[in-house]
This record gives sequence, structure tokens and C-alpha cells, in this order.
Amino acid sequence: MAKKKTDVLQGTLDLMVLKTLQTLGPQHGYGIAQRIGHISENLLELNQGTLYPALLRLEQNGWISSEWGTSDNNRRARYYSLTKAGRKQLAEETESWERFSGVMARLLSS
Repeated sequence: MAKKKTDVLQGTLDLMVLKTLQTLGPQHGYGIAQRIGHISENLLELNQGTLYPALLRLEQNGWISSEWGTSDNNRRARYYSLTKAGRKQLAEETESWERFSGVMARLLSS
């Protein structure tokens, strides 16, 4: 039985990107997308039209920063890093998500 791909819930992409950068350190967009795909066992696939606007928004909010570098295959790539404000935002969003998922678990089990 094939696994069905899942759409990313609105508001969760920021949390996934911030957590990925906290876990792996600086990454380019493709690396972030690959990590999220891998962790989700390929149930989530992020395309450029989804990921790059999110990265831009996170950078504009001051939660990540970026700089140009060279990828493993010797190509120029933009590397994203978590900022101090991003670490704070990650903690806040993690707490919020844990509260929400607890509520959903209680609702689904009742």
C-alpha cells in the first residue's frame, strides 16, 4: 500500500524549518527540504514554491539569517542559520504546538 503524501498544515512549516536548522546547523534550502522529507518518511515533500517563500519570511522576521556559500557539489548556494530570535521563536512555537497536539489527542480519544 503506497503512502499518501501529506500537505503541510498552515503554520507548521516555520516550526519545521526552525527545528531543522537547530538540529543540523546552517543548511541550504535543498538540505532543509531533504531533511524534512527524510524525517517524515517522505510523507511531506516541500517544493521550491512552498519552501523559499517561507525562508524569506523567516529571514524578514529575523528568525534566520543567510549567507552565500558553496554546496557539496561545488555550486553556489544560500545557507540559512538560526538566529537568537529564531531560537526564542522555536521555543515558543514548540510549546504552542505541544499544547495544540495535546488538545487534539484528547479530542480524538474521547
